[in-house]
This record gives sequence, C-alpha cells and structure tokens, in this order.
Amino acid sequence: MKRIILMIIAVALCQVAAMAQSKATFKETTYDFGTIKEAKGPVKHTFEFKNTGDKPLIIVDAVASCGCTRPSYTAKPIKPGKKGKVEVTFSPIGRRGTFRKTVKVRTNAVDRISTLVITGTIIPKNKD
Repeated sequence: MKRIILMIIAVALCQVAAMAQSKATFKETTYDFGTIKEAKGPVKHTFEFKNTGDKPLIIVDAVASCGCTRPSYTAKPIKPGKKGKVEVTFSPIGRRGTFRKTVKVRTNAVDRISTLVITGTIIPKNKD
C-alpha cells in the first residue's frame, strides 16, 4: 500500500515539474515614436519584460520585419522574477511618411513568440 501511495506522489510531482515554464511579461508591446526627422538619424526604444514564470527564460532570437529595424536583446538566461530587455533601433534614412515595423521575439517561454511593434511618422530631409 505504501508503495502505491509513493508511486502516486512521484507521478504527481513529475507532472507538476513538467508544468513549470518561463513566461515573458512585457511592460508594453507597442511604441509610437511620434514624428521623427530623417535628418536626425536612427532612433531607439527599449522594451522591458519580466520573467513571470518559474523557469529561466531564454531569448532564442529576435527578427525584424525589415532591414531598417535592428533588435538587440538580453543574451543570458533571465531567472524567474528578473527583468530583461529588447532594444529596437529604427533607421529613417531614405524613408518618409508613416511606418509600422515589427520584431518577433522567439523564446523558450509558454508563449514562444512575442511580437513587438514600433510606429511613427518620418519627416524627410527636404521637408525640415
């Protein structure tokens, strides 16, 4: 009888351990730069997140929707309860008007992919 109870407890503990996951909770997932001037060059915004899960969170990669947008991110594993960041740099050079760009952040978290969005309006050099 004791063996059966111990086996049931062991199976239950294994199931609980398998449910443990990391989770990226972003402070914000969109950012509007407003109006920016092409002549002033690249602009940056940092998206902060917290690992609200109970396992270390790892960013596998971050991919931008176009070459004008460049993400960089916390490379080391983020422990539960700790914070990380994804910095997005946007270059308005050679562009005009409104823009909407995305960065797909792939992690080992429950929700494998988080999408970050930047928007704004570019004033061309000759329109200063």
